[in-house]
Amino acid sequence: MDDWQDLLSEASRLRKLGRTDAAIDAYRRLLAAKPDLADSWYNLGWLQRQARAFEDALISYQRALDRGVAGAEEVHLNRAVILSDFLHRPDDAMEELKAALDRNPDYVPALLNLGNLHEDVGQREQAKDVYAHALEIAPGSALALARLATVSHSAERDANLEARLRGAIRSADAAEQADLGFALAGLLDAAGAYEEAFEAARAANEASRTSTRARYDRSAHEAFVDRLIATFKEPAIGGADAPAAFICGLFRSGSTLVEQILGGHSRVQAGGELDLIPALVAAIDGYPEAVATADAATIERWRDLYLAGRPAHDGLLTDKRPDNFLHIGLIKTLFPAAKIIHTRRDPRDNLVSLYFLHLDPSMAYALDLADAAHWHGQYARLMRHWKSLYPNDIFDVDYDTLVLDPKPVIAGLLDFLGLEWEDAVLDFHRHDRAVKTASVWQVRQPLHARSSGRWRNYDRQLEPIHDLIGA
Repeated sequence: MDDWQDLLSEASRLRKLGRTDAAIDAYRRLLAAKPDLADSWYNLGWLQRQARAFEDALISYQRALDRGVAGAEEVHLNRAVILSDFLHRPDDAMEELKAALDRNPDYVPALLNLGNLHEDVGQREQAKDVYAHALEIAPGSALALARLATVSHSAERDANLEARLRGAIRSADAAEQADLGFALAGLLDAAGAYEEAFEAARAANEASRTSTRARYDRSAHEAFVDRLIATFKEPAIGGADAPAAFICGLFRSGSTLVEQILGGHSRVQAGGELDLIPALVAAIDGYPEAVATADAATIERWRDLYLAGRPAHDGLLTDKRPDNFLHIGLIKTLFPAAKIIHTRRDPRDNLVSLYFLHLDPSMAYALDLADAAHWHGQYARLMRHWKSLYPNDIFDVDYDTLVLDPKPVIAGLLDFLGLEWEDAVLDFHRHDRAVKTASVWQVRQPLHARSSGRWRNYDRQLEPIHDLIGA
């Protein structure tokens, strides 16, 4: 066997074992000796993406394309996902998706991603057209139908689309029932059919629980919050410059709206939902206790990992990852001068909004209203602790107050960040920057209070958890 074939076998073995760094090194040695192996360039790109070496992954994927890799449309799609989700370059991502469709016009995964990208940049009609085209190619695509329904909300009931969703649900598996059911719930809610909407959401949450087997462990989460409080019991001190303003709170508490408002300021760049802190947490063995015992060199290494992962930016960057509220202790350990913007809203509105969304299985608490109320209680307990440590570095933005009387709230927020007032912060809805959250359509509109008090449409269904959330 030739030497390069030995290298190929070794690289493949390491990749299958999940030894990412060693596999990357092996593929690099292989391709230095045998640079014409298109599939190996593809595998290297895939591994580099797992290792968060996104620019390197783009190069490797391109070299796979240059060498005629089979299934080129998939490679273009992979490049598009990196450019959109991690490097915040939606225009370049759009070009990659178009390249994928040039190779294979019927490639439904690229169409679905293209529709999603149109949504991110606020192009509703284009997204509808793409999803409708995907359904023409794949009439049985539950995801295409669900996405079409999600961008078709109207105050008037769409009987045809509703019937299509209900019919698809009857013949779908549990995972598809969840996709379709949440879409149906949203469609009915927008049309004011609240009883039917809630029943659709209940069924969708149950289907999601069945398909993912996701379960929320209340005791385990309470114990985790206990450990966070015990670990970070003293305020961090030091002078490390803050690399961003951190926006956090419960999901669906107004964090996207606050970031879009700030992004209208000439000295602020909206970073979106950066996954840098969660990725760092996942990489720290023995978190959170390990943070308290880490030496200065280790903390510096963690700090550098965060800094290296930030997108290119001018001015003040915002890092809007709602569940970073769990990790304010880590953030302040790394960057003692960090400013924390805490978004909050009426818990009843917050929990209803979560219940109507198809969320990641890691957010299993959202599948059940009582579990979500428990999660909210633990969140409130932890935020009280962080505020006791950092009373001057955490600024609360109440969603309901913001939408009813925005100027005083925004003025206070800008002052907290050391920024002067600019009228452009009130025109956030005119910006064409990509928004990759469920609030994508809300932040394309001027400030309004229509979502405040939404819970009243579901007052009867919320009765069992009123005591749990202090309502």
